[in-house]
Formats: sequence, structure tokens, C-alpha cells
Amino acid sequence: MELRILRYFLAVAREENITKAAELLHITQPTLSRQLAQLEEDVGVALFKRGARKMILTGEGMLLRRRAEEIVDLADKAEKELTERDELVNGLVSVGCGELASVQVLAEMFRAFKAKYPAVTYEIYAGNADDTKERIEKGLTDIALFLEPVDIDSYDFIRLGVQERWAILVPADDPLVQKGCVTAADLAGKELVFPARQKAQNELTSWLGDYLQQVKVPYTCNMSTNASIMVRNGLGYALHIEGSRPFLDRTQVCSLPLEPELRASTVLAWKKRQPFSVTTTKFIEFAKNFIKTYSEN
Repeated sequence: MELRILRYFLAVAREENITKAAELLHITQPTLSRQLAQLEEDVGVALFKRGARKMILTGEGMLLRRRAEEIVDLADKAEKELTERDELVNGLVSVGCGELASVQVLAEMFRAFKAKYPAVTYEIYAGNADDTKERIEKGLTDIALFLEPVDIDSYDFIRLGVQERWAILVPADDPLVQKGCVTAADLAGKELVFPARQKAQNELTSWLGDYLQQVKVPYTCNMSTNASIMVRNGLGYALHIEGSRPFLDRTQVCSLPLEPELRASTVLAWKKRQPFSVTTTKFIEFAKNFIKTYSEN
């Protein structure tokens, strides 16, 4: 299965129209049709449902699209890395992270590294630790900012000095806002939005203790921005990392700390014995020194 053919397939999947896709690819429509037919013959399944005006992906086509996007992204990343030169660092730094207060440290690190290597570009993927680890294992992301607890036995890492604090999102007119904090007892009988990550859920269920049996958790959500929209729409209270919503509109949703406090640390991590591009290698070394200095200050 050639990379070129996968690009053709993705173009048709995006446009849902073979004529438009052929124009974007600068090839003729018959050529593109033949290539798609050959691809379907090679994989042994129909990839599209062909209508009068649209070409819609079948279930098998959706699966191939997901894998093809990963393959093409990885190929593009490899191509960029292979064209880098040590004397002119102008490659890509690919970092995954959650919605955390520690991203502030990451932003300051980018700014300092950019001052030294202005031609470098940055790809930032936001997701929870499980999503980010999967991308690292697939080679789509090189470095990640993880909220602990997280399994990083096969990673080298630097622990950041920032302490993340768990909090809860509530409607702005909720009586708890006047209290200023939330205890497990305050949540008895309430509906909660939990983070999607299992290790984070374990931390929160332990904090709830005996009150766990008195709450309902009908929703999980991996991004606190979306969770706050659910809170605003009266679907419950959302547990989240306080630093994930630095620009929260407090006229609609408020963030209250948990009492007693529940805190977590963060690490910047990358795979052990992993060959990296020149740019990523330089960034990792820079990060080690940056975080050491940052912690001392």
C-alpha cells in the first residue's frame, strides 16, 4: 500500500467527491478512480458507498482513514526530521500535554528555546495521559507533560516543581460558591462529571471516601473546557485540575478547590533509548537545564 495512494484515499474521504479531490491532487478523475478501485481490490473490501453526488466511507473505510491519517502524519514527521541539519536547527518539536497549570512552564520553555533557535516549529497535542502515551508509542509525539500518577517505567523524565490542585466546576449561582470550597459531604446526592482517565478517577474516588456511594457519575469527559459547558447546562458538577481553566468566565461557571486539598505533580517525559531528531534532542537537553533553573528560582 503506497503512501501516495493513501494520500489519494484521504483526499477523497475529506472531500466526499472524486472530482473535487482530483482537482486538489492535480490528477485526472479517471486516474484517481482507477487508483481507488485498485486500493479496494488490494484490501479486499469496499471503502466507499458511492452515491449520485457523494462518496461516503463504509465502516471499513473509516477504519482505514484513521490508520492512514496516522501513517501519513508519521511519514510527514519523518521527512521533516531527515531534512534537519545540526548547524541550522529548524525542525519540529512535538509535545503532548493535558490541560494543566504546568503548561505555563512549557510555554516559558518554548519562548526561551525559540529565542535560541528561532526557526524551530512546535506541535502541541492536548489530551489526557492515556491519549498522549498512545501517541508516543506510535511515534506521533516525542515528549509529553503528564499528570501523575502515570506509568512511566519505560520513560526518562524530569519532575516539574508545579503542584496541580484538583477542584470542582459549579454553576456561578450555586450556593457552594459562597462557601469557597467543596467537601465530599457537599457532593452527597449530586451528579458529577468525572475525568475520563482511570488513574485520575481512582484518585478522586479515594478522596470521596464513604461519600462515593452517595454520588452519581453519569458522565466522563477528557477535557475540562467541554466539562465546563456541561456544568453550565445543568448536567452536574465537574471535577477538574484547577489550572486547566485559567481564563474561566466566572459569571457562568466557578471553580472551587476541594477540601481537604487533593494535589498532584507533573513530569515532562520521553521514551528511553529512543532515537530523536536533532531538534528534539536539543530541546530535551535544553528542557533539563531549564527546569533545573526554574525549580531553583
